[in-house]
Amino acid sequence: MKLLVAEDDPRTGAYLQQGLSEAGFVVDRVTDGIDALQQALAEPYDLLILDVMLPGLEGWEVLRRVRQAGREVPVLFLTARDRVEDRVHGLELGADDYLVKPFAFAELLARVRTLLRRGQASGVPTRLAVADLEVDLLKRRATRGGKRIDLTAKEFALLELLLRRQGEILPKSLIASQVWDMNFDSDTNVIEVAVRRLRAKIDDDFEVKLIHTVRGMGYLLEAPERA
Repeated sequence: MKLLVAEDDPRTGAYLQQGLSEAGFVVDRVTDGIDALQQALAEPYDLLILDVMLPGLEGWEVLRRVRQAGREVPVLFLTARDRVEDRVHGLELGADDYLVKPFAFAELLARVRTLLRRGQASGVPTRLAVADLEVDLLKRRATRGGKRIDLTAKEFALLELLLRRQGEILPKSLIASQVWDMNFDSDTNVIEVAVRRLRAKIDDDFEVKLIHTVRGMGYLLEAPERA
């Protein structure tokens, strides 16, 4: 699942991005409200985590404009503003939760997962499947043919990206930006290694192969058409 973190403090932002990425989420991070609004309206995020006191545009205004645009993405405010009236104001604007700094990461992660679980009732997909491969995005669990497949956080994020874009050829540059949050370097083989390891877990023990390499273009995940 893909999250947007809007946090202007570099240390807090990096801490959130690293922790959520290690928990298996794809995380984009911005440091001001203008970028937060642009990203929230341009990308299909599963959750927004907003600070209130953002430069350029306050978190309150980001949320107001997101809701005004008809986006029902869950929003969690993470802020040092701990007055009751601030919490009430955030919830009245359409926020789904409000967590005060300083915070325990375990609590933040629990709240994130709770908000994502609520997405089931609003039609946000929490399970992805192709052929006999099934992925539960909330439990971070993958199975194929009923067999549990143990994946690292990066392997899970890569598989989720391939599943969300199944049937589409994904270039290495897109995979690098979405899963590793980096620009693609042709001198590194990190993506080839990750795909090879994922393929070993997803395909090697099964007759039907799902992960395919398109030479010179990238990778795609799809089930072959039955004869």
